Amino acid sequence: MSAQCCGDAPKFDGVSAGFKRALWAVIFINGFMFLVEMTAGAFAESKALQADALDFLGDTATYALSLYVIGMSLKIRSTAALFKGLSLGAMGAWVLGTTIYQVLVLGTPQAEVMGVVGFLALIANLSSVAILMRYKDGDANVRSVWLCSRNDAIGNVAVMLAAGGVWLTGTAWPDLFVAALMAGLFFWSAIQIIRQALYERTQDEVQAGIA
Repeated sequence: MSAQCCGDAPKFDGVSAGFKRALWAVIFINGFMFLVEMTAGAFAESKALQADALDFLGDTATYALSLYVIGMSLKIRSTAALFKGLSLGAMGAWVLGTTIYQVLVLGTPQAEVMGVVGFLALIANLSSVAILMRYKDGDANVRSVWLCSRNDAIGNVAVMLAAGGVWLTGTAWPDLFVAALMAGLFFWSAIQIIRQALYERTQDEVQAGIA
């Protein structure tokens, strides 16, 4: 494992008024954008938009859970992070499954709606990234917040690229390709969070045994 997961130095555990304020801000931003993107994704028949909307929903729940467990024991915080990692993996599976379904249906999404909403979502996510930048390192609970925020920003750039591809080709394939890439990003982030959470749970058990 990397040093980031296995280092001996204490990691920031989120016990900070500034971090809590940052979480409240991004909870509001992500909850609002989930409603916007899910509605627009259904209207435009865009799987990439719907996948990104689901990521917003997952992030809203992730930030709320992260806020709730701040100050609790390492075991509880790592368990919360483990749950969030598994949830990210489940979202990746959902995105991949709906992408395969769309390949069979082959409905072409509306590129204009994808582009406009993708741009609004990008602004929202860049705002979240700016708010959370100083808190990108920490324990599994804190790090999961940063990874979700980063995924959103990457995902929205990808949605805008998909919109351009759909507009140029007149087919759904660019949208489907981007949705599949986003599913892979969910899986990779899930693996990182789960690895660090499991390591922290092991460390907590070791420390409890020594005590």
